[in-house]
Amino acid sequence: MMILNYESKKQLKGAIGAPLNYTETSMFGPEYKSNGRFAGSNRPSVTGNGTREFFAEVQMKDDLILTVK
Repeated sequence: MMILNYESKKQLKGAIGAPLNYTETSMFGPEYKSNGRFAGSNRPSVTGNGTREFFAEVQMKDDLILTVK
């Protein structure tokens, strides 16, 4: 599951319309899709980014965040 480099899901939702700040973690190929949906998470215990752990489904269109669930 890819790491979303945001401190909270609220911050991620505030980035709708912008490019995604993420870190690929899969050794089987990229999970990021410039057009499509994928799941991601913030793991502060691993990344040190923020204090909240969250999971989200992100939908992208033309390399911009379209929706966050």
